[in-house]
Amino acid sequence: MSLPIPYRLLTGLLAALAAVGPFSIDTYLPAFPMIGAELGATPLEVQQSLTAYMVPFATMVLWHGTLSDALGRRRVLIVAMTAYAAASLACSFATDIHELWLGRALQGVCAGAGMVVGRAVVRDVLEGARAQRLMSHVTMVFGVAPAVAPIIGGLLVGVAGWRSIFVLLACLGVLLALSCWRWLPESLPPERRQPIHALELLHAYRSVFVRPAFMALSGAMAFNFAGFFIYVLSAPMFLMNHLGLAPDAFGWFFVPTVSGMVVGSMVSAKMAGRWSQRRAIAFGYLVMGAAVALNLAVSSLIVPSLPWSLLFAPVYTLGMALAMPALSLMALDQFPLRRGLASSCQSFLQMGLNALVAGVLAPMVWATTLSLALGATALTGTGALLFALWWWRLARRDQSLSPR
Repeated sequence: MSLPIPYRLLTGLLAALAAVGPFSIDTYLPAFPMIGAELGATPLEVQQSLTAYMVPFATMVLWHGTLSDALGRRRVLIVAMTAYAAASLACSFATDIHELWLGRALQGVCAGAGMVVGRAVVRDVLEGARAQRLMSHVTMVFGVAPAVAPIIGGLLVGVAGWRSIFVLLACLGVLLALSCWRWLPESLPPERRQPIHALELLHAYRSVFVRPAFMALSGAMAFNFAGFFIYVLSAPMFLMNHLGLAPDAFGWFFVPTVSGMVVGSMVSAKMAGRWSQRRAIAFGYLVMGAAVALNLAVSSLIVPSLPWSLLFAPVYTLGMALAMPALSLMALDQFPLRRGLASSCQSFLQMGLNALVAGVLAPMVWATTLSLALGATALTGTGALLFALWWWRLARRDQSLSPR
């Protein structure tokens, strides 16, 4: 199957669209103290702006894929990125914490479209090892965003204040909307679209969420990501309070973290077609297991300090990047006729868990580096158990079923 646009351009555009979600989180993390001081908000109230973003994000990702299945991928992306730009601009004008929560919620409604619809585009245009390779390259380019975002945010806070961060995000939304309009062709022709009918949709969502193999694979991916993301959500406390870093020094955490993700994505792309998907995931879990063991040892035995407290990060994200493309594609392949909807459900599980971690788990465990490490270990272990359940029980059952 030939690609509708050059491979590198498609990779860069899909990666940028997928990066909107994490970029909207990581860029303003260094500004938390300044936001709290200017808006008269407590640290917990500022932290809840993350929850205000992620709950609507998780809810709307259920619909982005469905809308793209009915209306086409390109149209949904252009509208979503335009609305995201408007919501970002609204955040920049917030005068109290409640207005910021509202603006962040509106951002969350729109930001997930790039991640959800982008995955569906990959499966529209490629199959098998080529799809896994493209997904790995998208992950590799996308992985740069979490490293660059807090560094940019820290610099902007010092030069132009926290509101400039949201002006930057508004410009990003406009740029992506224009890029989709100019370069992204429609990958879902009208004859393959699925009309929106309430009862049919209800049945389709139910068929996805009750399929054990899909839930195990997507759940494993969600818990793997949460095992790393709990540190992102706790970054202001972890980096500034425990490690004593300044707002413009967040790169100490995010640069090595993303370096691991980039290396893992490169290995995943190179080994696509050579390793089976199961083997790639198994190697990923071996690496993530080594990372959480190292993190527990350092957190238990050493006073929080650089670089020791950050050694686990690049190892963990390397393993996560090895496993994530195969987990995602195997889950989506359960529903070849509704990949957009399945991608929505996959993203809903991931972002729903992240919202729970942001609002409940992260504040519970960020008091010490050891409790943070234990939280990350529990999340990763749950992901490993779900994959083991699929491998030993559900894969055999799935082989006897035709994809729905």
